[in-house]
Amino acid sequence: MPEAAEWSRITTREKLIEAGKEYNLLSDAFMSVALRDIPACQYVLRILTGIKDLKVREVRPQYRVSKIESHDAVLDVLAEDETGRLFDLEIQRADTLDHARRTRFYSSMIDSNYLEKGKTYSDLPEVYVIYVSETDLWKAGYTTYELEKKFRKSNVSYDDGQHVLYINAAVNDGSETAKLMDYFKTADPDDMEHGELSQRVHFLKCDEGGLSEMCEVTERIYKMGREDGRDEGRAEGREEEKQATARNLFKLGIPVETIAKAVEVNINLVKEWLAGNGNTSTAG
Repeated sequence: MPEAAEWSRITTREKLIEAGKEYNLLSDAFMSVALRDIPACQYVLRILTGIKDLKVREVRPQYRVSKIESHDAVLDVLAEDETGRLFDLEIQRADTLDHARRTRFYSSMIDSNYLEKGKTYSDLPEVYVIYVSETDLWKAGYTTYELEKKFRKSNVSYDDGQHVLYINAAVNDGSETAKLMDYFKTADPDDMEHGELSQRVHFLKCDEGGLSEMCEVTERIYKMGREDGRDEGRAEGREEEKQATARNLFKLGIPVETIAKAVEVNINLVKEWLAGNGNTSTAG
């Protein structure tokens, strides 16, 4: 995809709309935009947690939590319900990370940011870290893996207010969660079977107001990917710059087909680049 400055404003908008329509909900970029809508976010969290009466009162997409002397964390979607419980919803496409320690880090960052001075540890909120992946990270064939903490010998439950759920989009066990994951993989705007989430996706992909919202997001994502790609590839040459841009766009959840258009190369070459970077499970 050429630089936006090389196009007319009309063509630029058309290209950004075309790219936005290809997103699915396993793109953290699109998911963050879709779930900034409270009813859509509430619909998803009720299914994934099994808390049917959960009522979301606030949502923050791409929410940064940080401490001066530590590594920052940018949460894909952070939501709070009416009881004060916090829900961190993450999308993970690659399976090369230390997922358990990543969820531990995110949970600890939330804790450190939400325990005010003068408060006691009992004031820490209940925290749910929900980790959605395209692949079966734990290789046991379940759609949902819920962490349960117990003392080894006594089998007594250990309740520290932290809840971790891994959601596996690769296995369909017929559950409500699996059906939701199937929808995440398509984000078909004509599929209206998923309540407020379907309404939100249809709005973003088909309604004029939603398309304008997606244009802004898509433009920002491409800019981020290109800038990171230039930084990584400046010393290596034009092709290496394109490879770096492709990798960074993929990390941001951009579909492979869209990446190929963005860097103006054949889709099979993009898949080869991503496979060589350890992303064979998600490049197709």
